[in-house]
Amino acid sequence: MAPAPQLRQSPETSSTLHERAADNLRFIRETMERSAAFTGVPGRGGMAMGATALAAALLAARQPTVERWLMVWFAEAALACFVGTVALVRKAAATQVPLDAGPSRRFALGFAPPMLAGAALTALLYQHDLIEALPGAWLLLYGTAVVTGGAASVRIVPLMGAGFMALGLLALFSPAAWGDWYLAAGFGGLQMVFGFVIARRHGG
Repeated sequence: MAPAPQLRQSPETSSTLHERAADNLRFIRETMERSAAFTGVPGRGGMAMGATALAAALLAARQPTVERWLMVWFAEAALACFVGTVALVRKAAATQVPLDAGPSRRFALGFAPPMLAGAALTALLYQHDLIEALPGAWLLLYGTAVVTGGAASVRIVPLMGAGFMALGLLALFSPAAWGDWYLAAGFGGLQMVFGFVIARRHGG
């Protein structure tokens, strides 16, 4: 009996199969990225940010002028941004999660717009002498940023954002003298509590 003839693939067929396999792998990788949760939110970094915010609230409450009060909180915002960025980079390195991956990009795209809106609203409220509305606006928009960015993260992150939003709404309809207390409760206490929980459950 003659042996069965062996089928040989032409170079064109082989190339097509390789392209299909590469497309399938790319689709699988992109699907996994879209479904993955961003776990790079730093817990210990959040606790450190909360500690600096508590100190800033105590210092800001003693300032004799609005301008000096704003300077304290602007300095705190810059410090918190630095601390948070360093903690984020360190956690990403420790967990080997690239910051340019899909979940990280989605977190940044959700987080950035409300923060930019907060910066613009701060300038507008200051220009119109509506300083008493700043604590509520800051808490509300930061909470919105955490909720929208946290949609790509683990569940506790948007829950933290919802807590900030609730405090912001309360601050907007409370006496102006309570502003620093609300800022201390949000950027200080709430940030530290959720930072501790994130560190325990998700590391960093």
